[in-house]
Formats: sequence, C-alpha cells, structure tokens
Amino acid sequence: MFHTVLIANRGEIACRIARTLARLGIRSVAVYSDADRNSLHVAAADIAIPLGGNTAAESYLRTDLILAAAKSSGAQAIIPGYGFLSENAEFAAECEAQGIAFVGPTPAQMSQFGLKHAARALAEQAGVPLTPGSGLLEDIDAAHAAADAIGYPVMLKSTAGGGGIGLTRCNDAAELTAAFASVQRLGKSFFANAGVFVERFVDRARHVEVQIFGDGQGNVITLGERDCSLQRRNQKVVEETPAPNLPTEVREQLLAAARRLGQSVAYRSAGTVEFIYDAAQAQFYFLEVNTRLQVEHAITEAVTGIDLVEWMIRTAAGEPPSLTQDVTGRGAAIEVRVYAENPLKHFAPSPGVLTEAAFPVDVRVDTWVSTGTEVSAHYDPMIAKIIAYGDDRPAAIANLQQALSQTRLGGIATNLDYLRAVVASEAFGTGHVSTRALDTFAYAPNAIEVIEPGTYTTVQDYPGRVGYWDIGVPPSGPMDDWAFRVGNTIVGNVAQAAGIEATVVGPTLRFWHDAVIALTGAPTDATLDGEPVAFWAPITVKSGQTLRMGKTLSGCRTYLAVRNGLDVPVYLGSRATFALGQFGGHGGRTLRPSDILPIADPAAPATADLAPRHAPVALPQAWVPAYGKTWDIGVLYGPHGAPDFFTPASIAAFFDAEWEVHYNSNRLGIRLNGPAPEWARADGGEAGLHPSNIHDCEYAVGSINFTGDMPVILTRDGPSLGGFVCPVTIAKAELWKVGQVKPGDKIRFRPMSFDDALALERAQDALLEHGFDMRGVATALTPRFTSPGASPILHETAAHGERPKTVIRQAGDKHVLVEFGENVLDLNLRFRIHALMTSLREQAQNGILELSPGVRSLQIRYDSRVIDQRALVNVVAATDDALSDIRTMRVPSRVVYLPMAYEDAATLDAVARYRQSVRDTAPWLPSNTEFIRRINGLATPDDVRNTVFEASYMVLGLGDVYLGAPCAVPVDPRHRLMTSKYNPARTYTAEGTVGIGGVYMCIYGMDSPGGYQLVGRTLPIWNKFLKNEVFIDGKPWLLRFFDQVRFYPVTEAELDKLRQDFREGRQSVRIEDETFDLGEYNAFLERIAPELETFKAAQKSAFDAEVQRWNHEAAHAPKAAERGDPAAEIGIDGSVIAADISGSVWKLVAQPGERVNAGDPLLILEAMKMEFHIAAPRDGIVDTFHCRPGMMIHAGDPLVSLS
Repeated sequence: MFHTVLIANRGEIACRIARTLARLGIRSVAVYSDADRNSLHVAAADIAIPLGGNTAAESYLRTDLILAAAKSSGAQAIIPGYGFLSENAEFAAECEAQGIAFVGPTPAQMSQFGLKHAARALAEQAGVPLTPGSGLLEDIDAAHAAADAIGYPVMLKSTAGGGGIGLTRCNDAAELTAAFASVQRLGKSFFANAGVFVERFVDRARHVEVQIFGDGQGNVITLGERDCSLQRRNQKVVEETPAPNLPTEVREQLLAAARRLGQSVAYRSAGTVEFIYDAAQAQFYFLEVNTRLQVEHAITEAVTGIDLVEWMIRTAAGEPPSLTQDVTGRGAAIEVRVYAENPLKHFAPSPGVLTEAAFPVDVRVDTWVSTGTEVSAHYDPMIAKIIAYGDDRPAAIANLQQALSQTRLGGIATNLDYLRAVVASEAFGTGHVSTRALDTFAYAPNAIEVIEPGTYTTVQDYPGRVGYWDIGVPPSGPMDDWAFRVGNTIVGNVAQAAGIEATVVGPTLRFWHDAVIALTGAPTDATLDGEPVAFWAPITVKSGQTLRMGKTLSGCRTYLAVRNGLDVPVYLGSRATFALGQFGGHGGRTLRPSDILPIADPAAPATADLAPRHAPVALPQAWVPAYGKTWDIGVLYGPHGAPDFFTPASIAAFFDAEWEVHYNSNRLGIRLNGPAPEWARADGGEAGLHPSNIHDCEYAVGSINFTGDMPVILTRDGPSLGGFVCPVTIAKAELWKVGQVKPGDKIRFRPMSFDDALALERAQDALLEHGFDMRGVATALTPRFTSPGASPILHETAAHGERPKTVIRQAGDKHVLVEFGENVLDLNLRFRIHALMTSLREQAQNGILELSPGVRSLQIRYDSRVIDQRALVNVVAATDDALSDIRTMRVPSRVVYLPMAYEDAATLDAVARYRQSVRDTAPWLPSNTEFIRRINGLATPDDVRNTVFEASYMVLGLGDVYLGAPCAVPVDPRHRLMTSKYNPARTYTAEGTVGIGGVYMCIYGMDSPGGYQLVGRTLPIWNKFLKNEVFIDGKPWLLRFFDQVRFYPVTEAELDKLRQDFREGRQSVRIEDETFDLGEYNAFLERIAPELETFKAAQKSAFDAEVQRWNHEAAHAPKAAERGDPAAEIGIDGSVIAADISGSVWKLVAQPGERVNAGDPLLILEAMKMEFHIAAPRDGIVDTFHCRPGMMIHAGDPLVSLS
C-alpha cells in the first residue's frame, strides 16, 4: 500500500478523497492555486503545495507543476478525482513514466474511451446499442452531410468533452453552423482537443448510467445504475439510484452491456458507462464512458456500503478487491448538487463570501465550504453535494427534503431553493423525468430580487445586535426604529422580523412570489408596476410585480416591511447589517443589483420564530409622524455636565442653540454644526490634550459626544467605548427622529425628565402591542419637554479610607454610568469596577441587561420598564457599599504576544489620507511618532519605538473603536506615553493598526474612523467566522479584560503573511496564563515611586510646552477663507445642474467640453458616507464645473452647466 498520495484536484472531491486517505493511514498531499490558498482541501491534507496562478490553466491543469509536487513530497501515486486531469491520458502516461502510480484506468483505456468517436467504435464491437452518429468531422460541410444523413435534431459534441461542456443541440443546419466553431473552441480550451462529431438527439430521453469497476486483469463488475436525467444545460442537478420506473429487463440489459464493454478492454479502476434511455420505446443507447470517478459516485456508495475511492487506491497499489460478482445495492439514495449560481439570472455564477453555511448532520454532505468561505470565480461553482438515503425511494425523498430544509446558505446566491422546488415537484416525485424536464420547470421563489439598490440600502432588524456593547459591537438595526416597528406591526410581523432600510434614494425590487408589504418612514413617490402606493398601510403584491421605492420627499430613511420578514443569516443574535464591520444582513453589506432576498418561511426550522402574530392592519392617520426640516428632540441631561466638564453657561447655550446637521453624517453618527462649547478645564489631563478628553468610558446610543469642539450624535452603528465627554443623551422614544434628519436640517435639543421619557416609551409600546387599537389607552405619543435638571449626577458617595469616591451619572433613560475616584488613571479603580460588576452579575437583578466597564467607570444598561431609575441607583449604591477591600484582589490575566510592523505602509497611509481630506497641519502632523516623542520629552524617535515594544499593555476595556479593540494601558507607568487624540478625528484607519491616545493603546478591530496617534500594525483581533482556534468559546474577539498585550517587531512583509495565516487559522499566537495580583502591583509602584516621580515631572514639562506651542500656533494661524457664493461665479449661458443634497465633491467624472448623453455621470458627491452620482438630465456639452473635488456643497448650489 502507498504511504503518500497526491490529490490533483480541489474543492469537495479533494476533501472527500482526503478523508479516505486519512482513514487508510495514507499521508495526503494537496495542491492549490493562489485563489484556493484558504480552501478547505488545503487544510484537510497532511501536506499542501502551492501551484501559483488562479485559473485552472495556470494551476490544476499544469502537469509539470503537479508532477513536481508529487516528486518533492514523495508521493507514490496521484489521484485526480474528476475534472481537470482526471481523463488526460498523456498525464496518466507521464505519471507512470516517472514511476508514479496513476489512480485510475490505464492511459490506453483513457485514450480509447476519452475520444467519443473511438468509444462508439469500442461499444459497437462489444455489442452495445448505439444512437446513429458520425465519426470525427473535418469541417462544417462534413457536419452538414452527417446531420442530413442522421436527421435533425442532432447533438453536436466535443469528442474529448465532459460535464456538459462542448455539448449542443442543433435543430437545423443554421444552428449547426452557429455552434460548430464554438464547440470546437470549447473542446480545445477545456480538453486540448478540438475534435467534434454529431449524434441523433433523442427527445424526452433519460440519462441512465452504470457504475463499473475492474481490476485490470479482465475482471469487471457492475455496482448498479444511476438515473441522472434531471439536468440543466446538460449539467446534472439531481442523481439517484436505483433508476425509478426502469423495467427489470431493461436494467439487466443495461448492466450486462456495461459489463461487456468493460471486459472488452480489461478495464481497470472505476468507470461509468452512460446511456440514453428512451422510456417510450424501452430502448437504451450508448452515450459515453467516463474513465474516472463520477461526481455522483456517492449515491452508489450509499446503497452498496463500498468506498469507491478506497477501491481505486488499492487497485492502483496492486491490491484490487475481489471482483467475482456484481454488487447489488440496498435501499435508495438521491444526490443534489448545490451550486453558487443565481437561478433568477439564468443560473449565472455568483462568486463571493458565504456568510452562512450550515448543513444537516444526519445525511452525507460532501463539501469544501463552511461559513466564511470565499467561492472563487475561477472554477466550477459547485459548493456541495447533499446525499440522502432511505429504505426505499419515498423514504429517500423525504429525507432529502428534510435535509434541504435544514440547509442554510447565505451571502451569495445559490440554487438551494431551486433544488427544494425541484425535489418537491410532482414530476420528480413520480419519477417521470427526462434530460429536458428542467427546461420548462417553473421556478418562482418566495424571494425579492434587487433590480436597483438605491444609495444605501440594508437589511435591518429590531432591536438589533444587543448584548455585545461591552466588547464594541454596536446594535445596528433601524435608525428610525419607530417607523420600522410600525411597519412590522402593519404586516402583522413579530418585532424581530427583518426588513429593509433605504436612505434618501430607495431600491427597485422585483417580487417573485405573492407578498404583503408596508412602506413606512420618509415618504417617497413609490410605485408598484408604475402605480402609486400608499404608506403606512398593508399592500398586497403579486408575483412578478416591481416596486420602485423612489426618492424621499422629506425625511431621510424609508422602510419596507414584508410579512414573515426577510430570511438572512443571524450573526451574534441578529439579522441587522453592520456594514462597517462587514457582517449581518445580506452579505454584511449594502444591497447590490441582482441580490436575492428570501422571504422567511415560518415552517422552516431556522425561521420558525418569525411566524406572524396577527393579520395585517393599517396605521390610523392620526398616528402617522411628520418629517420636516426642523426637529425638537428630547434628551436627558448627562452623563457629563457642568461644572465638572462644561461651564453652566455652555450647557445653557447648548439647549438654546439651533444645531445644523453636517453633511458628513451617517449611521455611525450625526455631526452637528453650532456654537463652540465653553470648557470648565484647560485639558483632559492624563486622558489627553483637549478638555473634551476623558478616560475611556462606555457611551450610550443617542449620546451627544463632543470629539474636540464638534458634537456628534452617536447612533446605531456608532462606537461603544471612547474618551470624549457626552453632555446629554437622547431619550429612547425620541431616538427615531435622528434616523430622519438629513444634512442641512436644524435640531433643538429639548430636556426631558426620566418619568416623561418612560411614559412616552410605554405609549409607543402600547400602540404596537394593541395593533394600533388605542381604545382604553390614555397615554399620548407627544413628548413632554421640561427644563434641564441641575445636575446629571443621580448619586454620590464621598471617598473615605481606602474607598474611592463613587458617582452615579444619568446617561439617558436606559443607562447609568458609575464612576470611581478622581479623573486619574489608577488600576485600583478598574479593579473596583470589576468587583462591582461581578457582584451585580451574581445578584442577577431583574431589569439589568448589560454591564460594560471602562477605565474607571461601569455603564449599566437597564430596562426602565422593569426597574425604575431610582430603584436601580439604590441597588447599585447598596452593592457598592457592600464591596470588600480590593487591595489584595487577584484576577486571571493572559499575556498575549502580538507581532507589530512599526510605522508600516498602512499606518502611514492613514496619516496621509487625513492630511489630504481632513486637515493638513496639526501638532501631530506630519509624523505621529515625532509628536509622541516631543510631547513626552523623549530624546529620539527610537525611544518611542523602544517604549512601545517594552511595554506590557493591560486591557481595561474593549470596543475602543469597535469589535474587541482594546483600551489598554501599560502596566508599568514608566511606559505610559501621553498623547492627544486627533481633532477632528480621522475618517479612516486600517484594521489592525495600533494607536496611542491619552496614555492608552488601542488596536483597531476593523477599518474605521479614529483619533489615536498611530505607531504600527498587528494581527486582526476580530475573527468574523471563527476560523482560528485562539478565538475561543464562540467569541470572534481575541482579547479579554485584564489581558496583557506585548508586541514584538516584525517586518512589513512578515506581518502581511502572518495576518493572512492568522485570519485563516494557519497561524496561532503565544498566550500565557497568569494571575495578576493587585497587592503585589501596588507594592511595585511603591518601590519605583522616586523614579516614577522624576519620569512624570519630565513628561509634564514636555506636555505643558506642547500645549503652549499648540495655543500659540492656533492664535497665529490664518483664518480660513469664508465660503463664497458659487452662484455669483456663474456668468455663462446654459442650464445649471444644482445639488439636491449637501455634501462634499468627491470626483469630477466628465470633463469641460465633453459631449454627454442623458444619464451619463458628471460628478460624484459624498454625503452621509455615501456616494451620490450626479447624471446629465439631457444630452449636451459640459460647459463649466462650479465646484472642485473636496469642495463643500450645500443643497441648491450649482454644480455644473450644460450647453
């Protein structure tokens, strides 16, 4: 027996072969292209050797590379599977010439049967019935002559073809002429042989094939037949054994004919003799011999219990099985082929990432994919075979139907639902099928097709992805949750049903099945098949109708609810899209043309929770909200107010001001233009240079967050942890309004009391709970505003002894923020936070939903409908009072060693992009590390580098800029480099970038905005699909609270490879488990106190000097030029195209003097983190642009003139 075998293939067959080799104790060798470097077959093998290239011609068809791989790995045999080189006689001969066994037939047999015209001759000699056909055709004239003699229709075939490639039906001479060159070209391209011939076409034919196996010594047996009649474009879709409705006499004749043919050449290994079966005449005709393992071999294995791959390997090793009699199977087996293709787009391939791949465990599934697999565009789109067995055909069908209902595939289009429909069809159930049956099969999925996606359209659900705030996963979900929830109520859905959110310009959607929908939110000129449709009411849609949602007339976001909801994968407990994190919704992104959105089936196991709760009902007109351009939004004062952070006058001015929505607003946050705040302090101390800086704490969704002097409303995709103050927080029942504001709108923030916020929320809940029937419900939906409270502080306990001060701050009506001690960094305070958090969790207080720690604070998210704010404060205060002394506290602490490329290209690129698009001059520009050196009084740039690599960074919080990003501080205070954060923040930072802000280190968990000073890049700390075993307990975040991160230097090239391998699970990291003893740490601080005092004094001196420099430069900086009126610059004839939304000019597409047609793109505006393409309204010539890239544009401003 062999000790090493090379698998010259990819995908599911390579994985399937590797399983048999492993069971036999044979070392397996995989080969792979560049496109397949992360493929499952690479991981399944014992050795993996790269071939390079992407296409089959560059990799899996390179016989020289594969033979070299066999030699270098010591492989004694090569098994080719099917496709690629599996029927290449020259390759098989070369293997044997080099002393490598070819696992398959002999080269001579492959040559004999590989050319279909030669195979026909062998079949005729063996007495196998043939359809009338020709020999090889020299030219089109010979083809016409042969076809005329046979009679149309004919099948034009490539003599070396297979898998339906090079196989074309021709109904007349014209079609034969049109197809001839194409079939020749396909044969040459795929099989290096341009030979073609014709055969008579048998109408309503069935495809029945016989599995044979020979030992090469003349012994050949059959292992039953398979029916492969259900085909699409000559590619098999469903296969089964035994063939249904096949007379016993015909079956016996088929098996005997196949056996004779195999015996006539002393066939070796596995092979399949294919026949065309004319059921009406009970006649069969030879089609071809496949001298390889068939795709559908698994159903033969299912009924016989024989591993055909094992038989092939043993035969190639000279140890063939005993082949004394035919093998008869027991029961029935059916296989379906699952493809990454779009049935609604003529089965076009749909490569991409599978965001969900779940298969049943009680049937056989041969696959190469899992959740997170990227399906390449370079190869056959088959991603799995599902094989169901039963004692008889009805049992096998039932098992297959159950298996298909349990299979889940998401992120790309597949034929899964098409297979469900085929298997459920009457024709398949009765077994009355043919090779043309699927040509007329009517497939109407319960799904919505995206024709045009609109500007920023996503799938969302409510309440979104809650429960992961403490590690930096935002809830996402609908920005206007009120309109979204109302929509679900209108169609009778449960609250968590997923729907569509469209921003400004909505999508155009085709419904492939009858549906009930509702449009809510911002009104548009929506139409259904061209007819206007109503908002806020159920709409019946018929199969085939097209909904055009149109552009908003007022407001910003429109919602589409569909009865039963949309069936997209659940990720971390929600179907909501978080596009920035690339997960949730459909493919983790905004919708695109040709996307298919399945409508949930409550009868299916995975979506049983989405069964509707009541009949559709319209929202009474009295409850329909109005969307204008000015907004009063209710807020609760806190958590950060006066006099701690702002002056009292500044808080008063905040409430008095009318704030304008900035053009650069989106689902992360709504930026506001308005008066600059008056700060109650000069800087943020250890937390940063700007007075807005604080030690990182958790934010609440709806907080108004001052990043420097600019306020931002943190919304549903915003960050959870950060180091900026928040003077007010929007009430939950008022937060929907933020989803409808758009650039240029005006906002006034109106104070609300906790009780009024709770009353408003309960009124909204009651309206939805009662299906809009508010009889007997006295509460109104109109918010009650009041005056701001004197202080956002709900409770305060003074420090005494070793116990620090405790402050409980109001953070909206759903959160409180507990702070310990003074505004300084002290690990003792973080440990006390941990003790409080642990105690509260042990109490399991009803109504407390989530505990999220910061550096010296703990955010408590609670349900105010369950536990009142006052009651919660009492619980927290009592728990705090009961805490024991934490000075000797010990916690588990892992030391995590991570590679870092210092000041790599991605890091420097983020700085360069900031200078180009945001701000060109600042204290931290052009070099972040030089700024760090200067502000810390270090002598050389190497001192910064050395400190970064010497430090051990303890993780105090997670989610500092999303997705498990650590807020970590050097354990040794002498390693704490103090910096300021960017002001304003960057709009882009590459995932994995390492930054320092205040005294904290952060690793960015994804591409995102940010404000930390950047020093380098490391590994991805978020593993979306859990491909690496270091991401434990089903958690896609690497780091945990109290972990210690230590960096070691690597080159940029080394890091690139490490990042790729780490993401795919091929590279681990060194992690050491330790216990961190707070008592020992405090003793350490006492020992280094004199040295630390000197260090801090030098650092403060440099810090103060930097502040003075900053103030001086700011005072003497030239004032920015005021923005002029672009309309004043227009002095030309022609029509002016004006902006209909405020934004920034990103790109000019056309050129002055260029002739354009109606609909041609002229320029692109960037607003709300979206691109708005401005097209020519008519034919004309571009005269003048009145804007330039980077220029700020307001709605109504002229953009371009056409003449």
